[in-house]
Amino acid sequence: MEPAAPPPSPPAAPAAAPGSAGLVCAQGRNLRAVLCQRCGSRVLLPGAATFARRELLLPAMRKKAAAAAGGGGDVLREHWLVRDMFSFENVGFTRDVGNVKFLVCADCEAGPIGWHCLDDKDSFYVALERVAHE
Repeated sequence: MEPAAPPPSPPAAPAAAPGSAGLVCAQGRNLRAVLCQRCGSRVLLPGAATFARRELLLPAMRKKAAAAAGGGGDVLREHWLVRDMFSFENVGFTRDVGNVKFLVCADCEAGPIGWHCLDDKDSFYVALERVAHE
């Protein structure tokens, strides 16, 4: 008689990078609340977003009015992916910049902390490097 095969393992969540250790649960969701780095306002509750890797160019961090003006920026690769804009606790959007809106803190207007393409209504990206966690 042959031994029983082990049960199949569940699909793996995206492997977290060293900078995201302790922030991503086994299902790939955020373990901790996501906060504005500048004022501490809560942007997302724990479990509201999924860890995602995607190269996105975000303008340099500054207030909302200056962010839309453009000039310079950073290519960021690790993000919280939010599928429903109503999952946010506190976020604002810049005016359209081409087919993109940038996400900013709704309280202090620091940002951009994230990116949303108008062609994809269900994808909002919040850069891990641009937010704090508690």
